[in-house]
Amino acid sequence: MTISSTLNSDGNELTIKIKGRFDFSAHQDFRQVYESTEPTVESYIVDMREASYLDSSALGMLLLLRDHAGGDKAQISIVNCNPDVKKILTISNFGQLFTIN
Repeated sequence: MTISSTLNSDGNELTIKIKGRFDFSAHQDFRQVYESTEPTVESYIVDMREASYLDSSALGMLLLLRDHAGGDKAQISIVNCNPDVKKILTISNFGQLFTIN
């Protein structure tokens, strides 16, 4: 499992890419990525293109990102989900809290 991130040229959008299993072993790395960014970040993209698995601790990590990003005001998109990951997010009603594409 690896997590990488890129900041856009304006410094206001952070893309976090998940590769492999997104589970509790990713907790520290995932949190460090968004907590170490500039305060100018206004929106987040979580790219799940290479995520093969998502568990309940990953759902919790996404909720922590949402809190960090401003709660109800947060602008977070979860993109490129495979059908299994999208199903978990849908069952968990994450479509009400995040933009899922």
